Amino acid sequence: MDTQTRTQVHADLADPSRVAGIRDLEVLDAPPRTDLVAVADLAARVCGVSLATINLITDVEQHQIATAGFEGGVCSIEDSMCAATLSSDGPIVVPDCRVDPRFSSNPFVTGRLGEVRFYASARLITRAGLVIGTLCVFDEQVRDLDQAQRDGLVTLAERVVDVLELSLRSRELSATLAEVEAVRARLEKSNERLASFAGQVSHDLKSPLTTVALSLGMIRDELARRPDQAAALPLLDRAIGGSDRMAALIDDILAFARLGGELTRSDVDLGQLLTQVRADLWDRLDGVELVAGDLPVVRGDAVQLRAVLQNLVDNAAKYADPGRPARVQVAGRRTTTGWRVSITDNGRGVAEADRERIFEPLARADTSVAGSGIGLTTCRRIVEAHGGEIGLDPVPTGGTTVWFELPD
Repeated sequence: MDTQTRTQVHADLADPSRVAGIRDLEVLDAPPRTDLVAVADLAARVCGVSLATINLITDVEQHQIATAGFEGGVCSIEDSMCAATLSSDGPIVVPDCRVDPRFSSNPFVTGRLGEVRFYASARLITRAGLVIGTLCVFDEQVRDLDQAQRDGLVTLAERVVDVLELSLRSRELSATLAEVEAVRARLEKSNERLASFAGQVSHDLKSPLTTVALSLGMIRDELARRPDQAAALPLLDRAIGGSDRMAALIDDILAFARLGGELTRSDVDLGQLLTQVRADLWDRLDGVELVAGDLPVVRGDAVQLRAVLQNLVDNAAKYADPGRPARVQVAGRRTTTGWRVSITDNGRGVAEADRERIFEPLARADTSVAGSGIGLTTCRRIVEAHGGEIGLDPVPTGGTTVWFELPD
């Protein structure tokens, strides 16, 4: 290799992205892989020679990572025959290296390291366009390749790159899956800590709040017996109502922290759950026509799914249209992947701009009705923990349909 050629070769080989791409393949220091050895052996057979090698060429060395007919090794760039051909277009075929100026003085030709006469190679080019080495066949006898053999050598070189990059992608995927699993484990731990923290905070906040509420109630009872203090009663009622709302908000936040986590799965009859919900909400459903169709038996957590039904039925009743009798219809139907349960009301409806936002924590579309903005967020969390989804659709005649889907 003359001085000018050597300088250009070193410049090409020193490309940092090319060097990093070879390192990422993780084969330079590994034992020869059987799949690559098989490709090298096939290349020798296709070309009618006994010697073949797959070379990866770094910025300083040539590594024979798989060979056929001889034991592989490592040599310097200066001694490498393939290093001088990396910038060539198409395959290189040299019937007799002794008369080719690129190789006539190479130690693998002169006898110092070998007596190569015939030489042919095809470059290994990654999908990113990096030339990382060659698939090389050679012999100690002068010979040539026909067009079919040349095409076969190029095709096999492409398959070498496929094998190397597939292994790299598999390792990257495994690493990604490991990272996802680690994140999932951290999230589970975080949820456990959140539930524990929420429970402690709930207790710490509700204890003094209960004392305040009891004290306010006692003061109100005392003042109610004194006509001259009647003007103070509305203020006390407001204070008592505020403490009750604060207690309810604390309970909702605690429920949000606890629900939607680990599931205790069993066969759950949603019709029976709705019967229980109807009994629990008897006072809130006073004056509301609740119509229930056939509801399915699903696989899920009974306690958490009951919380979903209770929240959605309660919301449907709570946001009734004062201008007409309230009506809530609960129905279920089969889907291609599971079941859809819908709760339809004839109430005030939800503006299009709010239909996604109301599933966010503390978001409320209608502040004229008491609430914490936690209920629908909790429902989404529970449904998604079951592998399902939840959404909201308008009713053409006025009202809202909130639906959730659960997989089989």
